[in-house]
Amino acid sequence: MDKIVITGHKGFVGKNLFKKFTSVIGIDEKYSRGYIINFLDIHNPDVVFHIGACSDTLATDIGFVMERNYLSTKWITDWCVKNGKKIIYASSAAVYGFDGKKPSNLYGWSKLMGEDYVVAKGGIALRYFNVYGPGEEHKGNMASMIYQNLNNSQIKLFPGKPKRDFVYIDDIVNANLYALENYDKLKGNWYEVGSGESNTFETIFDKLELQYTYHNKSEIPNGYQFQTLSLEEKWMPGWKPKFNLKKGLKEYKKYLNEKS
Repeated sequence: MDKIVITGHKGFVGKNLFKKFTSVIGIDEKYSRGYIINFLDIHNPDVVFHIGACSDTLATDIGFVMERNYLSTKWITDWCVKNGKKIIYASSAAVYGFDGKKPSNLYGWSKLMGEDYVVAKGGIALRYFNVYGPGEEHKGNMASMIYQNLNNSQIKLFPGKPKRDFVYIDDIVNANLYALENYDKLKGNWYEVGSGESNTFETIFDKLELQYTYHNKSEIPNGYQFQTLSLEEKWMPGWKPKFNLKKGLKEYKKYLNEKS
């Protein structure tokens, strides 16, 4: 049985993935290079799921973002390569930016640099699209728009009908498990993890029968993506999502109702 280390094990994706293993250890997010290398040397995992990162897509602190999202990725990847271990990295659809070709903000660039390094060293990078579902409650402004607005009496959307590929958390977890199970066939590449459908925020809240209004156009953040869509040909061969938006929203509403 593989011995697993998960960075970001207290976060949204990491916590859900953590539950799937018996021989698993989480690494504290307040780390330095010395701490990371020492931790990995002591625990000597077979696989590192590197999910921990600065997830604030609007962050502007270059030093913090690049250390957390790129340098830590480099340190972990180098350790895995040196010791013949597997690394599966959490990348992001933010690498596509607003033109679908290159990142349009610091967060996107930092994730692309980390992804490039992992792939070049023979690991696997998974580009998560817009993840939602149980376990994101603590994320505050970085929680999905779905969660932020489900219990909000005043829903405000950005104008222009931006569209997103909303992917349910269970599919993200299953994609990580699939990447591990098929590591030797998939290594040295990146893959998209999404639902394969793109929906407006209006579609979601219409389905939920919730009323909404709009922000002023001037409030749209710089580098804001107006469309994301994961393409099947860019998924891992043999992997498919199990949740479309309708099924995911149904499961999520059930979860939130049981918690309230």
